[in-house]
Amino acid sequence: MKTLYIVVPCYNEEEVLHETTKRLKEKLDKLIKNKKIKKDSKVLYVNDGSKDNTWAIIEEINKNDKMFTGISLSRNRGHQNAFDEMIEKNNNGCDIVYGVRNKREKDSWFKRTTAEGFYKFMKIMGVDVVFNHADYRLTSKRVLDNFADYHEVNLFLRGIFPLIGFKSDIVYYERNERFAGVSKYPLKKMLNFAWDGITSFSVKPIRMVLNIGIIMFVISIIMLIYALTVKILGNTVSGWTFIICSIWMI
Repeated sequence: MKTLYIVVPCYNEEEVLHETTKRLKEKLDKLIKNKKIKKDSKVLYVNDGSKDNTWAIIEEINKNDKMFTGISLSRNRGHQNAFDEMIEKNNNGCDIVYGVRNKREKDSWFKRTTAEGFYKFMKIMGVDVVFNHADYRLTSKRVLDNFADYHEVNLFLRGIFPLIGFKSDIVYYERNERFAGVSKYPLKKMLNFAWDGITSFSVKPIRMVLNIGIIMFVISIIMLIYALTVKILGNTVSGWTFIICSIWMI
């Protein structure tokens, strides 16, 4: 048996924390009873700069049940029924088990299209990501030890974990609608998140700029030769060659 730590990021989640705690408690008690995990397993709530009573509720939960603990970040720093199968795969030698949504029928058309388009675009850009995997995963301690060696400024976890290289597998799950509250991840954050992933894990944008530069350089040389040829043949007005050459040299 192994000790299991469940890390749950929380941002303005006062409406759902008690229900989340209830469900996690039932699940962990069942896993402990079935000797899947050790009794010292815990749930860690990470208060990500919440502006409501999230942290007060976490403190209250901790006082009532030491299985639940928490830390509070000074400001918002951004995120991130399959438990049994995840643990089984981990016990069978998988150091990383990715939780992957099996369908997106409950998402709006816009959310579904943009989310799936994001994963496809990342693949095109050469970033190794697991399709429809967000930040729901089980990892072993040695994976976390290796993860500590990554000193990225903008952490794109969906790209980092596949790079670590340990044996991995996938568990499919169905995500239910939110019990209460609204999503704390608007379109602007999603776009910034995608940009961090592309700029941190793909060299294709750099190659694209390089290729455009080479093409423009070749075109410029051709235009310079053309401008000088026309000048030599005497088919230009005064000053035209200087202006054209100056433009294309720039």
